[in-house]
Amino acid sequence: MAKKGEDVFEAPAGGFRFGPIHPGRTLAAELEARGLSAHALALKLRVPANRIGEIVAGKRGVSAETALRLGRYFGNSAAFWMNLQTKYDLEIAEREFGERIKAEVEAA
Repeated sequence: MAKKGEDVFEAPAGGFRFGPIHPGRTLAAELEARGLSAHALALKLRVPANRIGEIVAGKRGVSAETALRLGRYFGNSAAFWMNLQTKYDLEIAEREFGERIKAEVEAA
């Protein structure tokens, strides 16, 4: 599939569909809603500033430890943040390996 824009891909039937959404986009929206910078959040979470900055930039995934800290700070759960990461990772893997795996692995 050819990439059409930042998050929009051409679908096989000629339509368009949105690409995987990195958890950093959700985190960026939370930061914006609260008027916080990535650096300020890092201080509150007691993690290196580059960790949050890289997550927001989509260059780093959310680890279990970071998910625990984010869940505690935002009042949701670590599972929320881990589920975002897992969904993103699976969508990326499906795009990269899905067709090859379908051809190589016979279903039981």
